[in-house]
Amino acid sequence: MAYTITVNGKQRTVDVDAETPLLWVLRDELDLKGTKFGCGMALCGACTVHLNGVPIRACSTPIAAVGSSAITTIEGVDQSEVGRKVKAAWLTLDVMQCGYCQSGQVMAATALLARNPRPSDADIDQAMSGNLCRCATYVRIRAAIKLAAGLPTADTREV
Repeated sequence: MAYTITVNGKQRTVDVDAETPLLWVLRDELDLKGTKFGCGMALCGACTVHLNGVPIRACSTPIAAVGSSAITTIEGVDQSEVGRKVKAAWLTLDVMQCGYCQSGQVMAATALLARNPRPSDADIDQAMSGNLCRCATYVRIRAAIKLAAGLPTADTREV
C-alpha cells in the first residue's frame, strides 16, 4: 500500500505493507541511515525519532500509525535551533565513543529541551532513561544536555 509521510519537512511516498516498522521505511525505502536498529523491541532507544516533536521508537511503530504526523530524524534534527544546539554540545564535549546509540540520544535530548529548556538532573534522567549506551557515556550526555540548555556543567573531557 502507498503511504505519503512527511519526513524532515518533505513529503515522501512509499509503497510498503501497513505493518512495516517506520525504522525500515526510513532506512530501506528512504535511505535515511542515521536512525539505527538496536534491539527491535523499543527497549534501547537507538531508533528514536520524533513524531510531531515527541520521541518515539521507530522499530516498533508501524508505518500505518504515522498518518499525517511529521517525522523528524537525526538527518533533520538540526532544522530547529534546539537540535542545532544539542548537536553542537555533543561535538564540543566529545560525547560519542562508538557512536551507535548517539542519534537516538540526540533525538531524545532534543525533544527534552524543546519541551523543557532548563531541565533538572531528574528531568534529564527521566527523559533519557530509555536510551541505552553500551559505552556508558551517560556523564557526557548529561553534560551535553546542560551545555545545550545553557546550564552550568563540569568539564567532562577527562571522564
